[in-house]
Amino acid sequence: MLMDATPPLNPIYRQARFVLCAPTVKTLPADQGHEVAFVGRSNAGKSTAINAIADNKSLTRVSKRPGRTQAINLFEISPGRTLVDLPGYGYADVAKSIQARWQAQLTHYLEQRRALRGLMVVMDARHPLTELDLQIIRWTQAADLPVHCLLSKADKLRPNRIPPLIDHCLAALNRFDHAISLQPFSGLRKQGVAHAHAVLDRWFELPASAATAARKNPDGH
Repeated sequence: MLMDATPPLNPIYRQARFVLCAPTVKTLPADQGHEVAFVGRSNAGKSTAINAIADNKSLTRVSKRPGRTQAINLFEISPGRTLVDLPGYGYADVAKSIQARWQAQLTHYLEQRRALRGLMVVMDARHPLTELDLQIIRWTQAADLPVHCLLSKADKLRPNRIPPLIDHCLAALNRFDHAISLQPFSGLRKQGVAHAHAVLDRWFELPASAATAARKNPDGH
């Protein structure tokens, strides 16, 4: 469940570009191709993680007001392959009616979106596996959808705290019987980006030749 070997970075993610802001699942593009969605509690570092993976600090807006993202944002990395930024959840200052609407949209997307190939669950490494995080993972188990957990803001922990944190999280995740992987991550310091790329490569079913070519020619020449 924990990724050990360090794979090379895949520069294809630098091609990520914003394509759509959808207020509801019904306004998303046709349900086809490959999508990988990012989800997490508000202020868990989701936007920073996406920006680090794309090596573009301005790709998605990092808000100082948690809970501000109220739509589904799509970023295409290549034709038919899209990163999906889902609204954050669990922020107390957001109106209950908005929270309920977000939860309904999230449930709809996770349970019915056929293009969805995997879910990146972003959790603050200092407060991992909240009940809302576990609820999301339960939904993915019912849908037999693979999950990769990014323990974000890992740079805020002392290095000697990382191994016991991983052990704690793995013990909790072992209760689930579908594919779940886990890694420490720091968007600020871009630590763990290569591991996240390796997971995305697999879920996007990137041809080995294309991935290799992208790594050999990071500027597209």
